[in-house]
Amino acid sequence: MAPRLTDQRDIEFVLYEQFKVDAFLQSDKYKAFNKKMFDMVVKEAKNLAVKEIFPTYAECDREGVKFENGAVRVPECLRKPHQLLVEGEWGALTESQDYGGQGLPFTIAQAALEYLIGANYIMMTYPILGHGAGKMIDLFGTEKQKELFLKKLYTGIWGGTMLLTEPGAGSDVGALTTSAKKRDDGLYDITGSKIFITNGEQNLTENIIHPVLARIEGAPAGTKGISLFIVPKIWVNADGSLGEANDVVCTGVEEKMGLHGSPTCSISLGGKGKCRGFLLGAPNKGMEVMFHMMNEVRLEVGTQAFTSANLAYQHALDYAKQRLQGRSVEHLADHGAAQVPIIQHPDVKRMLLKMKAYVEGLRSLIYYVAYCFDKEATSTDEAEVRKYKNLTGILTPIVKAYTSEKGFDVCVEAMQVFGGYGYTREYPVEQMVRDCKIASIYEGANGIQAMDFLGRKVGGSKGGMLKSLIQEMTLTIAAAKQQERLKGLAEKLEAAAGLLEATCARAIQAMFSAQSASAFACAHPLLEATGEVVTAWMLLWRASIAVEKLDGKEAAFYTGKIKAAEFFIATILPATLGKLNAVTCENNPAADMDENLF
Repeated sequence: MAPRLTDQRDIEFVLYEQFKVDAFLQSDKYKAFNKKMFDMVVKEAKNLAVKEIFPTYAECDREGVKFENGAVRVPECLRKPHQLLVEGEWGALTESQDYGGQGLPFTIAQAALEYLIGANYIMMTYPILGHGAGKMIDLFGTEKQKELFLKKLYTGIWGGTMLLTEPGAGSDVGALTTSAKKRDDGLYDITGSKIFITNGEQNLTENIIHPVLARIEGAPAGTKGISLFIVPKIWVNADGSLGEANDVVCTGVEEKMGLHGSPTCSISLGGKGKCRGFLLGAPNKGMEVMFHMMNEVRLEVGTQAFTSANLAYQHALDYAKQRLQGRSVEHLADHGAAQVPIIQHPDVKRMLLKMKAYVEGLRSLIYYVAYCFDKEATSTDEAEVRKYKNLTGILTPIVKAYTSEKGFDVCVEAMQVFGGYGYTREYPVEQMVRDCKIASIYEGANGIQAMDFLGRKVGGSKGGMLKSLIQEMTLTIAAAKQQERLKGLAEKLEAAAGLLEATCARAIQAMFSAQSASAFACAHPLLEATGEVVTAWMLLWRASIAVEKLDGKEAAFYTGKIKAAEFFIATILPATLGKLNAVTCENNPAADMDENLF
């Protein structure tokens, strides 16, 4: 029997015991639903993931994409599950039913996406990017633009992309050279080149809608002069019908370490002078519009890394229970003793418990961000709305950067459990390692996430973002202190949270001084340490629920929650304190390192 895709019982624990999402049924926004409907959505996502999507996971990696004469052919095995995703309207779970969505809470959607993304992230990039493009049109488009594009993007009938990066600009988006010239009919002629475009060309959908960043002639330099345009691969007529091909050409496909079933394209716009586009939003406000999609995608990248880690953990756990090797520690001297499953060896237990702690902590973290979105959407109290907005703001770069790095680490740890077999294609964990690595690089490399975390989030809302985070941690700590078994863990987390707050204050002060370079040199270590404190918080929160349920029939399940918290806080958090103490915001050696000394 194949290992399970994910831990259904733990998903239920997070939804209904940790975050109590059924309380959202009392709000006006979600009163049309009931718990049975929530559970049915998650169950159907599981069925689709297990039966139709996961079987394509290894196959699409082996087959890869084919590029010929400007056209990309994706692995044929993706066609059927993609059609099922379209028919089931899985591409816009939280959006209005008027446009092909299902109007679900973000937390329930997150549970469904854990199954779908975990089964094959490559497959899910197609509806995810379509939804992202549609969301920008939903928020900033004209009524006519919504009429033309929104439903087909949300349902996945049409694909979407995100055309930001250029060969000479990279992450410095403000240095782009793609230009836009207004036409007499109100449209724009677009000219330029883009690279690293996920699904920029593919044969799964009848059309692809490209959101393109470009500079209108005469606009200011830098990001302040960037506008956003809707550029269809096939022109969309005023009545919604498809017209002639737009002047959008795929010039190449990258050979990558992983994600072989997803084309990463170079795109030429207006090479024949015939690329047309619609202005989306106001002129020179393109980055403001694009950030809505980028933040959404960054959370989904965190989910990609988490589900890769979870899948790798499930496979490693299953393998460790079955693989016989060596004698137990108690019988090392007895050469006649029988071999035991490797899960009985202390070091393998250590690796598995470490993976379990990260996977469960990261699951709660990602679901918590979804929960904050739901709280913000359903609350009528202005102060509460502001609090949850602060929390999603400060946690977004953590979900993207910290989860992508620790998710990759878990995949590597899983490979270690398999030993030499893990390094071969006989087992799927080597693909998980390859596919997961990109999460720390694309959609804003983690160094950029760290700069955003320090520069905009730690001091954001006049310190309100960090204050909201520390206050929520304090509530969990106070509750855990009332439990004798958890009191010591709570005190250790309390010390870590206090040191985190003080370190952040020191980093902010340095950022606005002559030591700003030193402050940004330590931005990534600070973000990593914050991620560890937040993960410890999530695990303690889980343990504080579990400790009251140890006498029932699920005693083993709940005891596992406490063990995960104990392991993380006892073995990972002490190193976190060292990382925080090592955040050197003054005279950081990296800041004044002359390039000639390398």
